[in-house]
Amino acid sequence: MKIHPISDVQTKFIGDDTRVWQYCVILAGAKIGKDCNICSHVLIENDVVVGDRVTIKSGVQLWDGVSIEDDAFIGPNVTFTNDKFPRSKIYLESLSRTLIKKNASVGANATILPGIVIGAESMVGAGSVVTRDVPPRAIVAGNPARIVGYSDTKLDVTTLSTHQNSDEGGETVQSIVTGVTVNNLKYVSDLRGEINVTNVRKDIPFAVERMFWVYNVPSHHIRGEHVHRVLEEYVVCVRGSVNVVVDDGENREEFFLNSPSKGLYLPPKVWRTLYKYTGDAILLVFASHEYNPDDYIRSYEDFKLMVKK
Repeated sequence: MKIHPISDVQTKFIGDDTRVWQYCVILAGAKIGKDCNICSHVLIENDVVVGDRVTIKSGVQLWDGVSIEDDAFIGPNVTFTNDKFPRSKIYLESLSRTLIKKNASVGANATILPGIVIGAESMVGAGSVVTRDVPPRAIVAGNPARIVGYSDTKLDVTTLSTHQNSDEGGETVQSIVTGVTVNNLKYVSDLRGEINVTNVRKDIPFAVERMFWVYNVPSHHIRGEHVHRVLEEYVVCVRGSVNVVVDDGENREEFFLNSPSKGLYLPPKVWRTLYKYTGDAILLVFASHEYNPDDYIRSYEDFKLMVKK
């Protein structure tokens, strides 16, 4: 390791090849991993854990209660907090823990409220104020920070002809995500109005046991963020629009559902996230089984483990 002589480093828990630059203060209880880069003017308190290969840029203070996992990036002047209602000379008995997970990046001048989890591979935009947990791979920005996209996700550019009269429906396109397909539904338009038809046995590749509707979702909220063990779903946005991100553990793709003529098939063992609901969005969902809470995996880390097995 390399510690600049004008820094005050009291901890003995620093890994090999870690570099600490000028004017840093690191207290005795802090634990720093190997091959980290701690830039100048950084303060790290006692109850702080920093993993391997972490970059912490200048002007950052890591207060008690902050943990940063391997390969994370903390940009210049990022502000962490550990007390929602601070008062001078009044100290909490226990602090909320803030966790930055593997490969996450936090942009310059962002502010992280206490007790927040920044998910693996996610990205926080510069100047954002993060007031709630950030899902894995999400890109958030603004004040308060909201999801604006997902990292390393291919945006669907399929140009399905969703507004052509068709007696039989249109083409089906295979996603890069295993088993996911998007296809046109039968569409008829004349002077009397418009009709979309789902031929259940032809268009939906499973026996439908259940149907439900999702609506009145605030635009800044997300739904899904889970995977099913056996359940299959077929979704149609019959009004408004919604974005759907699908992930098989290796490939990710995002679909923009903005027409009742477009159907999206979601097989089991595919992680799905739904966001960017318009205020008038109504999502119709056909399901292969009745509701069973045991069929859900709601942790992305557990999903990745399932994929590896």
